[in-house]
Amino acid sequence: MSAGPRMRKVNELLREVIAEEVVRLKDPRIGFVTITGVDTAPDLRNATVFCSVMGSDEEREVTREALQHAAPHIQHAISGQVRLKYLPRLRFELDAALAQGQRIEELLQQEDLSDG
Repeated sequence: MSAGPRMRKVNELLREVIAEEVVRLKDPRIGFVTITGVDTAPDLRNATVFCSVMGSDEEREVTREALQHAAPHIQHAISGQVRLKYLPRLRFELDAALAQGQRIEELLQQEDLSDG
């Protein structure tokens, strides 16, 4: 989906605010997280937040669930910093692109080892 310049600005602003707020969360279930992107619906009512998390598949999923649990708190923080017609409901998703990149890197390294 191609976002126009305004939506790209909204997405980047939300990403920055969410990333700042995630750092402040005190939930021990939340591991090392990077907010990699936000995709806000054109009507501004929903936003998918993409995050990368260090750790095993289980640790990544636990962190994603903890972030989803904290979504109302994060939304409240957004409302105090960003003026939008609607406050989007946040849905956290693991960023598959980063994991795929890491897997490709592992395969390339294995290939290099088998050649040498």
